[in-house]
Amino acid sequence: MKRITATFVMFIICFATNFSTAQDLKLPEGVTAGPSVEGISEFQLENGLKVLLFPDQSKPTITVNITYMVGSRHESYGETGMAHLLEHLVFKGTPDHPDIPAELTEHGARPNGTTWYDRTNYYETFSATEENLKWALDLESDRMVNSFIAKKDLDSEMTVVRNEFEMGENSPSSILLERVISTAYLWHNYGNSTIGARADLENVPIERLQNFYKKYYQPDNAILLVAGKFDPQTTLEMIEDYFGDIPRPERSLYPTYTKEPTQDGERSVVLRRVGDVQVVSVAYHTPPGPHSDYAALSVIDELLTDEPSGRLYKALVETKKAPYVWSFAPALKEGGFIYINADVRKENSLDSAEAIMLKTLDGLTTSPPTEEEIERAKSKILKNWNLAYNNSDRIGLGLSEYLAQGDWRLLFLYRDRVEAVSTEDVVRVAKKYFVPSNRTIGRFIPTQNPVRADIPDAPPVRDIVEGYKGKEAISEGEAFDPSPANIDGRTKKGELNSGAKYSLLTKENRGDAVNAVVTLRFGTPKTLAGKSTIGQLTASMLDKGTKTMTRQEIQDKLDALEGRISVFGNSSQASARVETTNKNLSEVMKMMNDILKNPSFSEEEFSKLKEERLAGLEEQLSDPQSLAQNKLRRSLSDYPKSDVRYVMTLEEEIASIKETTLEDVKAFYNDYYGASEATISVVGDFDEGQVMKDIETYFGSWENPNKYVRISNPYKANKPASIEINTPDKANSMFFAGMNMPVGDTHPDYASLLIGNYILGGGFLNSRLATRIRVQDGLSYGVGSFLQASSMDESGMFGAYAISAPENSEKVLAAFKEEVNRAIKDGFTAEELEAARGGWIQGQSVSRSQDRELVGALANNLRTDREMKWSQELEDKIMSLSVEEVNKALAKHIDVDKITYIRAGDFEKVKKNIKP
Repeated sequence: MKRITATFVMFIICFATNFSTAQDLKLPEGVTAGPSVEGISEFQLENGLKVLLFPDQSKPTITVNITYMVGSRHESYGETGMAHLLEHLVFKGTPDHPDIPAELTEHGARPNGTTWYDRTNYYETFSATEENLKWALDLESDRMVNSFIAKKDLDSEMTVVRNEFEMGENSPSSILLERVISTAYLWHNYGNSTIGARADLENVPIERLQNFYKKYYQPDNAILLVAGKFDPQTTLEMIEDYFGDIPRPERSLYPTYTKEPTQDGERSVVLRRVGDVQVVSVAYHTPPGPHSDYAALSVIDELLTDEPSGRLYKALVETKKAPYVWSFAPALKEGGFIYINADVRKENSLDSAEAIMLKTLDGLTTSPPTEEEIERAKSKILKNWNLAYNNSDRIGLGLSEYLAQGDWRLLFLYRDRVEAVSTEDVVRVAKKYFVPSNRTIGRFIPTQNPVRADIPDAPPVRDIVEGYKGKEAISEGEAFDPSPANIDGRTKKGELNSGAKYSLLTKENRGDAVNAVVTLRFGTPKTLAGKSTIGQLTASMLDKGTKTMTRQEIQDKLDALEGRISVFGNSSQASARVETTNKNLSEVMKMMNDILKNPSFSEEEFSKLKEERLAGLEEQLSDPQSLAQNKLRRSLSDYPKSDVRYVMTLEEEIASIKETTLEDVKAFYNDYYGASEATISVVGDFDEGQVMKDIETYFGSWENPNKYVRISNPYKANKPASIEINTPDKANSMFFAGMNMPVGDTHPDYASLLIGNYILGGGFLNSRLATRIRVQDGLSYGVGSFLQASSMDESGMFGAYAISAPENSEKVLAAFKEEVNRAIKDGFTAEELEAARGGWIQGQSVSRSQDRELVGALANNLRTDREMKWSQELEDKIMSLSVEEVNKALAKHIDVDKITYIRAGDFEKVKKNIKP
């Protein structure tokens, strides 16, 4: 690939310019301009590569996302899973980029690759710098045509991909989804899961994989998108330099032409596996995403399972026939589907839940949705669309789905079509597609006079998007500097009469976005003992209705205000997180105040909440990850039941929920809730004076009814152990390891341990553990380590995790011990340290540039009486560390013989399969 040698000064200077359309740019030779809509502009290189530029000066990050028009839909016989397998191998490197995971970590990137029915994409989000953008463009242009795709990499990665396949096999709901969809589609590849068939994965010849790569990974089959803080002129020139020399391929790509025949009767599938919760589901064939009927179909999807207004929610959850329901209707390039799922507890009737589900779905035609239902669903869809569009990196990734349908402008057409959906449209679409002969459930019933649904072809996308201009682009934000010093300099802090502390940071954001979080703290270690479940249920009941609004009215008003309020908590604190826009912030804050202060504690909502919690816990009773995680928590927090820090077993949690009454919840709220120990943090585009007035009004005089004493967490040595939990009929196993340490984040060794853990088990696929257990040995799809350190106690913990096939679990344990011992004995290298701290520090900058993370950091600073200066000092210390200091701290604090190891999986089956 050709490298850029010209100065990058204009890249920085032009951040202040206002780019609106492609016509504002001087196009490099051979580059042509396409349409521009609402801040996004299209270009094309001579080799066929399409380019989308989406500048957003308010976010000091850049997202590079390249989408290839190939997914599981394009796979031939014997090739299922090939698109996804190729996604894994493209991370294995090129001659010029031999260690891609290491590069991603060194640049502090947030990367991934994903595969779906119609496309594959690779992306990186990183700090907006010259070096990072050049690197990302060089990386993506190089691995487009120069990836190794080697047999040795296929062999080592095969166990990892097989492990990922087995991970999905653990969930009955996931397998039922696969079975239903594969039964609904007889011929079309949408009936094949993206992960593929196990036999194809394990037997694919490397030559077929290489040919697949050479056929589809070409510039004329790709769209490159750059979103974030960059200069469009300079970036377009860079793209031409990096990608322009790649020749247009001589081969031709034939469009897929298999069309699913019209379904001519109900189909059925029955799944029998170990599990603790029953499931019933239904799938209907639906029109392609670009089809005009899809907008109405998505409205139906919303009004069926939305909480608490959804028809199926009311019919199944409110009647306690099922604890929860969900659905999704992906917008695909060709004829798609809507899938509806309901979990049913063992003691409830599956037949009854199925009958109610089918009656409710048939009711879409016999009792059509009302205008109120339709407008509510539209409001929520449009709210989510607008909130997502306020974030350029979300759109930068989400556009892959619309590109896969045929054109990125479908993103805006979808919004416009939802806005235009009428009651008549919904009724027409419901009658057209929601008919018995078009669905797949758990049985087949012959019908004398069948009613069938013909799924239309996708219309010519070029015709429906030609000339489309879109709406006026939303407001841009400022070029925000996420440095700790700038954040401290712009943050206003103070304390209210009640004792509540606040932190306010105003900044101009794209779409006038704003985030806020309020956390209440209460109780003492003595008074809260034994009240864990009551505290959790109390917090969860707050947003289920107030004395002035029902749960539905709360949701409807938030949809109208384009706002979100999330409430969560435990026995010692409760938090409310807000996301909205400047113009609606005051009204949303008023709603949050009502939710926190005036909960109605409805008996009906409380009953539904308990059912939902019970179903979730009962499902965990046979899940390897849940069982292993619970056992590790109990081992590391070994306190008696009388202690507030006691960790219950899953069975104890179930019993506790059953025993808890609504009166317990009401009493807990009255005894503890207040704002004397609250922290309030607001970040974004808001009127500081109005926010101060609001928080003074809502929290200035709201005091805790009883005293507050923080629950301390002093160091307590764990008991070393190796525990095995058998989970029958589960294809995947879970490994956890953990040990307590007398190290808080003020400890002299904290910085050394932090970066040492990053080298050992952090980063992106290039840590010591990932390199050994995933890349080299091919034992695990996901493996890593973590370090936790208290800001208020001299205590912390080191932990690790890995998923694997049960037969590989002991190998994972052995490899983990070997790698930790190797790090302790031989230490890390200076090169490893240099790469790790550069990537870690860039990652911190990326975190501070995300308002949802920054608002939490400022709230935590209020709690610990710190400023962002503390973060800067930690970064400075990490930059000054020597490799000897890091190695010494690791050897001092970590000992494999003092760790508690937990493994959960179907080990009995493994033992039975071992030949004598």
